[in-house]
Amino acid sequence: MLVNVPGVDKDRAQTDVELTAAIAAAERTLGQGGRVLLRPSGTESLVRVMVEASTFDEANDIAHSLADVVKSSLAL
Repeated sequence: MLVNVPGVDKDRAQTDVELTAAIAAAERTLGQGGRVLLRPSGTESLVRVMVEASTFDEANDIAHSLADVVKSSLAL
């Protein structure tokens, strides 16, 4: 599942405490059955939230939950 989150301060994506905690929680939820990757775009002011999970619904839920945290934590 890939969710692009536009209009955020992508430079803070690696250092935001709330976002880091949300990523860690998502990784604990997924365990060995999936993975999470957040990547700031190199050309746009957006962050890409990518989640792999054992089911589509789980990946979708976690990706959109993390996207919400990105929007609130990194809003411009």
